[in-house]
Amino acid sequence: MYLHDLGLVCALGDSKADILAAWLAGRSFPPVPPAWLDSAIPAFGVLTELPVIPAKLKQYDCRNNRLLLSALCQIESATSTAIARYGTDRVGIVVGTSTSGIAEGESAVQVLRASGSMPGHYHYKQQELGGAAEFLAAYLDVRGPAFTVSTTCSSSANAMASARRLLRLGVCAAVVVGGADSLCRTTLEGFFALGALSKTTCNPFSKNRDGTTIGEGAALFLMTREPSEIALLGVGASADAYHISAPRPDGSCALLAMQAALADAQLKPEQIDYINLHGTATWQNDAMENRAVAQLFGSDTACSSSKPSTGHCLGAAGALEAGLCWLLLSDLHQERRLPAHLWDGEPDPDMTRLNLVGLENQQPKPLQYCLSNSFSFGGNNVSLLIGHP
Repeated sequence: MYLHDLGLVCALGDSKADILAAWLAGRSFPPVPPAWLDSAIPAFGVLTELPVIPAKLKQYDCRNNRLLLSALCQIESATSTAIARYGTDRVGIVVGTSTSGIAEGESAVQVLRASGSMPGHYHYKQQELGGAAEFLAAYLDVRGPAFTVSTTCSSSANAMASARRLLRLGVCAAVVVGGADSLCRTTLEGFFALGALSKTTCNPFSKNRDGTTIGEGAALFLMTREPSEIALLGVGASADAYHISAPRPDGSCALLAMQAALADAQLKPEQIDYINLHGTATWQNDAMENRAVAQLFGSDTACSSSKPSTGHCLGAAGALEAGLCWLLLSDLHQERRLPAHLWDGEPDPDMTRLNLVGLENQQPKPLQYCLSNSFSFGGNNVSLLIGHP
């Protein structure tokens, strides 16, 4: 299915051109705890101003939905054209998230503890998972299927797979699809309790890696069956159910997801120009992904993790990183350089060496196909293959 336009907001910025330029330049902001979050844990926050939720939709007013609205405003022309062409009943919404507006719920509970009652502005729709898709449907005034997918770190990658199914089945003529996740104490302190957070910026695939760095952001695509320059060519998914948070160590199910995406697109490993690695910089996840990628692609295919630049955006990561691949394939990317893998350059001796792109060897290259990995808690693995049809 074809990906006509993209809206994107993350720690690197809130426009496609700015985000692409910063990513290719190897830019990474120091992860500073946002003042509004009341947390000392380092995180990549969105620093740009977010749009205001309309008063008529105030029950959905939360940072998560404001991130979604920021992404939506960037594709307003494309979505308006699709709605006018297909009608409101034929346009669907599929969103992935793992936090929704939990931060607003946390603040409301603090007020409850202090005063004995919830604040008047609080509404459960602010933090209810389904509220993300409901908000976009209400904002756009569309009446096609609208639902939210929540499978932790693969949420919005699964959302993209779901959107493609709606189009293939003829249920929708167009789908606004993507994901959002916003910083909250529940997430940060939960990952901290797991011992899965870095003390600074994450350091994927290094022997010195000490955990991931959480981020926030949103990405939305307009997906239809009408041809365009960039398409979702393949989707592969697997579920290993090995452990509630740890991945299967041998990488076999991550391998299955990548193989399925290639088979779905009818492509061979050697045809892939770039892999956006899941690359969380957690000890077990990097080791597992390294085994799977090395087995399927060897050490030739260029790859990198974008998480040292964006943070791990959890439920938004799948769509956001597919969006980064979309940018590499788009007309915005005239230089055709590959994004560098930002790390300390000290490989783990227990890992097979992958072709991690360096700032010094970003050679211009025409790009045709990119693979993006999202490997989640519970072994919910998704690989998306984005390319020129």
